[in-house]
Amino acid sequence: MSPLRPDRRRRQALSLLRSTPEAADSAAASEKSTLSLPNLDRRRLLSRGLQGAGLGLLATSGLLGAPAIVMAEGRRPGMPSGVMSGDVTASRAMLWSRADKPSRMLIELADNPEMRGAFALRGPVALPADGLTSKLDLTGLDATGNARGEVFYRVRYAALDDHKAISEATSGRLVLPPSARQPRALRFVWSGDTVGQGWGINPDFGGLRLYETMRQVKPDFFLHSGDTIYADGPLQDSVTQHDGSLWRNIVTPAKVKVAETLDEYRGQYHYNLMDEHLRRFNAEVPMLAQWDDHETTNNWYPGELLEDDRYTEKNVDVLSANARRAFLENMPLRTAPSAPERIHRHFGFGPGLEMFMLDMRSFRGANSANRQAGRGPQSDFLGGDQLAWLKRSLKASTATWKIIAADMPIGLLVRDGENFENGANGDGEALGREQDIAELLRFVRDHDIKNLVWLTADVHYTAAHHYSPERAVFKDFTPFWEFVSGPIHAGTYGPGELDNTFGPRLEFVKAPPKGRANMSPSEGFQFFGQVDLDPESEALTVTLKDIHGASLYTRVLTPA
Repeated sequence: MSPLRPDRRRRQALSLLRSTPEAADSAAASEKSTLSLPNLDRRRLLSRGLQGAGLGLLATSGLLGAPAIVMAEGRRPGMPSGVMSGDVTASRAMLWSRADKPSRMLIELADNPEMRGAFALRGPVALPADGLTSKLDLTGLDATGNARGEVFYRVRYAALDDHKAISEATSGRLVLPPSARQPRALRFVWSGDTVGQGWGINPDFGGLRLYETMRQVKPDFFLHSGDTIYADGPLQDSVTQHDGSLWRNIVTPAKVKVAETLDEYRGQYHYNLMDEHLRRFNAEVPMLAQWDDHETTNNWYPGELLEDDRYTEKNVDVLSANARRAFLENMPLRTAPSAPERIHRHFGFGPGLEMFMLDMRSFRGANSANRQAGRGPQSDFLGGDQLAWLKRSLKASTATWKIIAADMPIGLLVRDGENFENGANGDGEALGREQDIAELLRFVRDHDIKNLVWLTADVHYTAAHHYSPERAVFKDFTPFWEFVSGPIHAGTYGPGELDNTFGPRLEFVKAPPKGRANMSPSEGFQFFGQVDLDPESEALTVTLKDIHGASLYTRVLTPA
């Protein structure tokens, strides 16, 4: 096959820009955020080396070769937050990074860590309006990965005011999930709650160590179940621990007060990404991120007016708008042009598993006693549109296992003063927000949708709950499991009180000893969960683990 001329290569690359596969969301996609790799034979594609289609495109623009030029480091962009991938499918992934000055993102892809025969792409521009972040939605990755589904990548930035000023490269790796054509074993981890309750990055402790523990189990991806930051949790230089010793925090200007402005919310993410364990984890493990309350402020709901002297901006709708934008900028999350702020979404991972990620924050009514007998805006939890989307998606799914990724547990009481923060409101019939959950569970039973498993975090301890109608007040559902994990790096609390509406039974729990609360990460009560899917038996094994990687509880689930 003869090499393409530079001008033809450029036209070919630009003509292959396309958006999400969902037809309803495809019309408005643009060059800025989505790029499809050419549909070429992988061996020919990767054998092109520096004369290949993508690299030739960059070379003709003067954007490659510059890192070898000796120049003052101040002229080159920096990449202070590393690289990250996310929202992976069998042929697709989001790539993310952040520069420290206006720059053009440059990406190289290969099927080997040495980047032999790499294929290069010209990515979007990182501008101050987006917090100097940039994301590229890559499709066609199944033509680039190796037999194990691995795709290796490098990211650089070229300064807009000097195209010869190119940053040092930062490398990453992602694993494409199994597809219907190529089923294989799948492993992922989940947890939540990062840098909360005053426990920040402590060099003496070793930083955010649980991320390194999770990296070592080599997961295909990571489900972050919410509270990715604590925008309402300022840090102090030191905190006295239970044993009298001092916990020493790194503190930045963004972490000395509650976040209110867009830049202050951005600074919360920048702080977490100072940690080398998190950056290394992000460079190797794709992220599926959802949010909960602390991305904005504790226990928030739409329309709330704060009574908190720490805030000059009392309108939570203003705070949550800034918080949502910072979240979407700093997470490798794919949004649709028709719904650019939507956080709930779903992903299929071969024939064995599909994940449905919920947003239990954006559509709820006000926190209250949560005892409304009828449906209405005050009893909303998921909201009508999201609930309808979830029911349609579950009914259409052909996957053996349906994982519901919820940012809050459904059977544990989570209080907001005298009110309730999640669906559970105490023993008895389904009232208030519980009605959304009851409607969903009844729909699942009536349509014979099998093999639901709920994964969540939020409550800062780890547990396994089994729900069954024989123990429940509301009985119109089939039995299912809920597994709780976290925190990643925050204060540990619990255990919580179970509500009998849906009949939960506590099968396992590890939480602080009686009388203890806000235990520091150094006391070892930090947790994550691991899920393994066997492609032949389709058995789903859920293991709850601690900060050291020790297995605390294992449950093997066989499909109905």
